[in-house]
Order: sequence, then C-alpha cells, then structure tokens
Amino acid sequence: MINASEIREHAEVVGSDGQHVGTVDRVEGGRIKLTKSDSHGAHAGHHHFIDMNLVQSVDGGRVQLSVAGREAVASEQEQSGRSVN
Repeated sequence: MINASEIREHAEVVGSDGQHVGTVDRVEGGRIKLTKSDSHGAHAGHHHFIDMNLVQSVDGGRVQLSVAGREAVASEQEQSGRSVN
C-alpha cells in the first residue's frame, strides 16, 4: 500500500487508463478526498472519496489508480462511506 504522506494536495488522480478521476483535496481516514469541483451530476457540489486501496503509485503530482477511470468513478464514496452510485 502507498504511504498516504506521499499524496499531495492538488495532485491529479488518474485511472489506469490515464482518465482524469479527480484532484486531491486531502487524505482523510484511509481515503482520498477529491475536490468539490470534480463531483458531477446529482452529486455535484460536495466532496467524493476514493479508497486508498485503489492507489497503485504516486509519481510527482499524479496519483495513479489500479483501476480504469470509469471504474474508479463508479466506486466513489460519500463522506459517510456510502457509494455515490
């Protein structure tokens, strides 16, 4: 597992396919909190979270996930831990 301290605020989060998933707001409780501007549709305007278990690597200003962008977005969580989708 990646050390959470390696993940920096405003780093881009991308899927294994290179698709933009979001931008890091901060790491909170084993999850990456994405900026509000990365939320869309009915769930727009608030933070979504990505589980740290999906992080494959951190390189510079980019967080690479182990799953494709579409799958990562489908697995996003609300602050409560409930699925966004």
